[in-house]
Amino acid sequence: MRSYRDRIEAAARRAGPLIAALDVPPGSPRPAVAAARAIEGARGSACAAKVNFHLLLRLGPAEVSALCSAARRAGMLCVADIKLNDIGSTNEAACSALWSMGFDAVIANPIMGPDALARLARSAHARGRGVVALCHMSAPEAREAYEARVGAGGRGGRGGTRRPAPAEPLYRRFLRWAGEAGADGVVVGATFPRIIAECARLEPGLRVYSPGVGAQGADAAETVRAGASYVIVGRSIVGSRSPGAAARRIAAALRAGGARAGG
Repeated sequence: MRSYRDRIEAAARRAGPLIAALDVPPGSPRPAVAAARAIEGARGSACAAKVNFHLLLRLGPAEVSALCSAARRAGMLCVADIKLNDIGSTNEAACSALWSMGFDAVIANPIMGPDALARLARSAHARGRGVVALCHMSAPEAREAYEARVGAGGRGGRGGTRRPAPAEPLYRRFLRWAGEAGADGVVVGATFPRIIAECARLEPGLRVYSPGVGAQGADAAETVRAGASYVIVGRSIVGSRSPGAAARRIAAALRAGGARAGG
């Protein structure tokens, strides 16, 4: 069974490192049609599609499965962006439902703790699926939480067996937990290129997935130069009159920036 990481790297070598986020506006009257249009427009320009929580809930399993199938026919993988965060059994139940719909990976929040994150990664990998851990979001106010310093102390684990960790920004602790868990990558907002570069340097085995290009003001070429392996773009594609032209334009900017397909 090929791993998620191998599959998305192969897709990125073919089409480039763009991930099309199907961020259909909540009030859209035909969200499934808009999402399918974005997938078709991104064909040949994107390696994956990302489905966020509000679209997943609005469509339901049957229509989401149809979108995952459409993405696969277009040569793209599907990532569920639900910031998963719960106890182990709940996480596994949620992922079992996601895998049955056709998703290849899930974005999870490491606030669940290092042991729970590691358990989630092991479970996903056993099924050929992937886990991408949230590290730092792209919204400007994200720095208030993700850059807050967490004090020295125990790192959790059964029986308090983990060694104390030094005081550090929360995103750096999440990064380390993701590396220890064997996650397939981390999410770091493209609006924080300095932190992208830091994460890529500290955990070179983790791929950096960066949202925030386009509508949130980040630059595609700068994002890949900072160290991102995959760039997530939503509204600039979904909201365009020509999603295909928008996806091709962004893909060209990523190539100009020297994006490494999957690396």
